[in-house]
Amino acid sequence: MRRRAFLSLLGGGAATLPFTARAQQPRKLPTIGFLGQSTPVAESSRLAAFLERLRELGWIDGQTVAIEYGWAEGVGERFAEIARRFVQIKVDVIVTSGTASVVSAKQATTVIPIVFAVAGDPIANDLVTSLSRPGGNITGLSTVATDLAGKRVELLREAVPGFQRLAVLANANSPLSVLETSEIEAAVQKVGISSIRLGIRRAQDIAPAFEQIRGPADALYVVADPLTNTNRAQIHTLATSAKVPAIYNAREHVAAGGLMAYGPNFAELYRRAATFVDRILRGAKPGDIPVEQPTKFDLIINLTTAKALGLTIPPSLLARADEVIE
Repeated sequence: MRRRAFLSLLGGGAATLPFTARAQQPRKLPTIGFLGQSTPVAESSRLAAFLERLRELGWIDGQTVAIEYGWAEGVGERFAEIARRFVQIKVDVIVTSGTASVVSAKQATTVIPIVFAVAGDPIANDLVTSLSRPGGNITGLSTVATDLAGKRVELLREAVPGFQRLAVLANANSPLSVLETSEIEAAVQKVGISSIRLGIRRAQDIAPAFEQIRGPADALYVVADPLTNTNRAQIHTLATSAKVPAIYNAREHVAAGGLMAYGPNFAELYRRAATFVDRILRGAKPGDIPVEQPTKFDLIINLTTAKALGLTIPPSLLARADEVIE
């Protein structure tokens, strides 16, 4: 984590400066603590959208605002450590994403405003009291991820007609991932498809998990989580090697080689999060800012990956895609 330090006068000479000289020293900039659940590379497009919107609103890093970064690299235990550090250095607002990291930030402070750019179900996870009046020191944008499980299964069935066995790769340590896994299993059961639950807890579990699906699984559903997001390159490589078509929740996975994704536009969510931060830095209370939910969901398909997997995506599905990568 990088900490910006402002120049200060050292030694006894500082005591002899006249009061007017002291008054001319620069005022401390408002500080944003950015708690990244993954890595700078994995979150680059989302961070870029956040910073771009901040600049549009007049908040320029190093000039009108200071930004502290802490990257958890997909390791859940680091969320609390970074959050505590932000509290120690007294940032003015904490920005983060993912239910687990928001919970860690909430446990670290009940005073410093917290903005979540992405979270699953903030009411069920006790992050806010209501969407319209969050209360407390937290607000942000909710994806309600579990509601999308059935839709992703449906889209995967269109792309891979007739598949009978679905592997579900999810972080077994994440309550939200476990909940989404249950939603997936209920969705496939309705259409007569069997499922294989692949629970992982750390990056080292990913490769062994794929050994379980060579042969038994016809398709793969990757549940979004800091662990799977951080290690998406490895997951894409293993899925392609195993010739298993997979569906994800965000464009970044498809741009990196995944077959398809369906979910909200995460870059836009981060832009909206910057707007929340702007309001808070200008005096608004987070508990008075309603939690927002996305109204549009994007379908992204990678035809290069489809070709590598020997798949022909139906024209009807391509026609509905918001973006086709070739």
